[in-house]
Amino acid sequence: CSCWSKSNGPKRGIEKAVEIVVSDLKKQSQVVEVGSKKIEQVASISANNDKGTGKLIAEAFGKVGKEGVITVEEAKSTETYVEVVEGMQFDRGFQSPYFVTNTDKMITELDNPYILLCEKKISVMKDLLPILEPVAQSGKPLLIISEEVDGEALATLVVNKIRGSLKVAAVKAPGFGDRRKAMLEDIAILTGGTVISEETGTKLEDATIHLLGKAERVSIDKDNTT
Repeated sequence: CSCWSKSNGPKRGIEKAVEIVVSDLKKQSQVVEVGSKKIEQVASISANNDKGTGKLIAEAFGKVGKEGVITVEEAKSTETYVEVVEGMQFDRGFQSPYFVTNTDKMITELDNPYILLCEKKISVMKDLLPILEPVAQSGKPLLIISEEVDGEALATLVVNKIRGSLKVAAVKAPGFGDRRKAMLEDIAILTGGTVISEETGTKLEDATIHLLGKAERVSIDKDNTT
């Protein structure tokens, strides 16, 4: 049968056809449960019918579950293996593309960074200086997770990153309101840091390096931080 005619126009007909196709695909789709043989089969097909790779991907899903984050990285040896690392991912990306360290993948990669957790917005650079100076002396990167970094503070961080004097990146804290506070506390527990906030009785201008969290590795794209 015809999906559109002269009277209703092609746009409406296409939209109707899309609805029919999507509805039919949903009826045909099957849920692939973690631990089932189907995950290995789907993964093998996606890996150009490489059964070995498919088996490893299925193993990874079995270890982290369907809510876990799975990434593929180049190994330092010729062996292909699965490694489980404790961590988390949230849906906030870098605040400026100038923080990107890998322009091919358009991601920011920080190895063994310090992590500053701040509940409030950071706009004034002088408030960050007590933290930036010891971090710069340590030679380690810095990840700032806060309500937002803007104005003079963001501009100065970008300049320092471009000059190479400080490897730094800033992302907005996930969630809103009380949810954001809870998420920051979760990140603090995971990284061993302290959230700088009124509730913890800490101020950014008085913060020390001992309040910062740590991570083995952080990867940031325009949408997510892992």
